[in-house]
Amino acid sequence: MKLGSLELPKTAALAPMAGVADRAMRELCREMGACWEVCEMTSSKGLTCGSRKTAELLEITEKERPAAVQIFGSEPEVMAEAAQMAMEFHPDAIDINFGCPAPKIAGSGGGSALMRDPELAGRIVRAVADAVPVPVTVKFRAGWDEENRNAVEFARICEANGAAALTVHGRTRMQMYAPPVDRGIIRQVVEAVSVPVIGNGDVDSPEAAKQMYDETGCALVMVGRAALGNPWIFRRIERYLRDGTLLPEPTPEERMEMLLRHSRLLCAYKGTYIGMRETRKHAAWYIKGMPGAASFRRECGELSTPEDLGRLAEEVLTGAR
Repeated sequence: MKLGSLELPKTAALAPMAGVADRAMRELCREMGACWEVCEMTSSKGLTCGSRKTAELLEITEKERPAAVQIFGSEPEVMAEAAQMAMEFHPDAIDINFGCPAPKIAGSGGGSALMRDPELAGRIVRAVADAVPVPVTVKFRAGWDEENRNAVEFARICEANGAAALTVHGRTRMQMYAPPVDRGIIRQVVEAVSVPVIGNGDVDSPEAAKQMYDETGCALVMVGRAALGNPWIFRRIERYLRDGTLLPEPTPEERMEMLLRHSRLLCAYKGTYIGMRETRKHAAWYIKGMPGAASFRRECGELSTPEDLGRLAEEVLTGAR
């Protein structure tokens, strides 16, 4: 997939999951083969009002590249200003979030709420595209609800206003993350525009990635929730697409080793107090499906120190042997 001066291999990208796809996770997923990453969504208003916490979401290290930063909001001028401010972090692209279904975001006019106002969405894309020297990409959904599945019209408007690539999540806003994913509407978008289209939604295995490519004709697939506790999915997708080899799932030892690495990165970047509290949810994801996982879930929610995590990892491995 060509994006500006970038040539992205036909493997898989990491989705911009709020509160999850932070610097630590992006580094690990990139190491495991993610060919493109989008940072956590950032409020345009928060950024332009000088929020340091908001600005921290835009930091990109060389280990994560190529990567885009993602902004959301409903005011073209504010979005353009936020995009210009984001350029201080030297992103490879600016991504606009028109897909977030969270009530807090959509209820205030941002995220997927813009799918109900394609004209305003187009003005936002144009304002951002005119404000920055890097490619501008857009992420959106199949539509607001079943009666308003306007992804094709929406895609054409975004393309006409300067979008260099589009990511389509094959669900409506009202579906949130409930099945099914509509790959057919992603294919319709692919056939309706000339810019690259990234397919998103339930890409949870190498086979599902191939199915997304085969059924939609998309230029790239994006992995979201399936990467939680499972950065190996990118390596497995790359290999499967390359020669049909289905690499084995990671061993319990590999899972615990990666969890410990993930936690160390979280603590290094956010401090031990915050890092260990964020480790709690990741620990639950890393042990999901392992023998005794249900009984260890409570311990995951009580982790406070690296030593706590070390003991939990040893208990998990002992139970898994």
